[in-house]
Amino acid sequence: MKRIIEFHNGDETMKLRVVSSRNEIGDLNKNEMMVHLAFRAANTDIFKLLQNCPRIRVVQVPSSYRRTLSKASEMFLQIQGVELVEGDVWGHRKDIDEYYNIDEQIMKRIDRLRASGADAKDIANAVSRETKLSCELVAYLIKQRV
Repeated sequence: MKRIIEFHNGDETMKLRVVSSRNEIGDLNKNEMMVHLAFRAANTDIFKLLQNCPRIRVVQVPSSYRRTLSKASEMFLQIQGVELVEGDVWGHRKDIDEYYNIDEQIMKRIDRLRASGADAKDIANAVSRETKLSCELVAYLIKQRV
């Protein structure tokens, strides 16, 4: 099962590709930048992911899987400059649409909160509550927006 979450950041379209099994890693586009692993990834899965997707910048995993990810995998991601974030993809149904659009309104909301003087943590918490995106993914979006 392949799902893609898409959002627009200026003119650039970024996609969070949801990978449901290790068998899908080989089918990923080489230009993937954001991936959600919906399975318990082993060291070999992380290595294969980074080999197949050299431009990857973010790997999101559910909190239950995050706790079981090895220190070696975490370190390898860090060395490669890939941010590991915890979170789920809520409310997306592939049978309705393969894409979950993160509306430009979310990015505008981040900008408004930043302009009001809110710090990144408060912005991430507020936007996460409003959108069902994970706090860590929203924090990543905030860093990309700066």
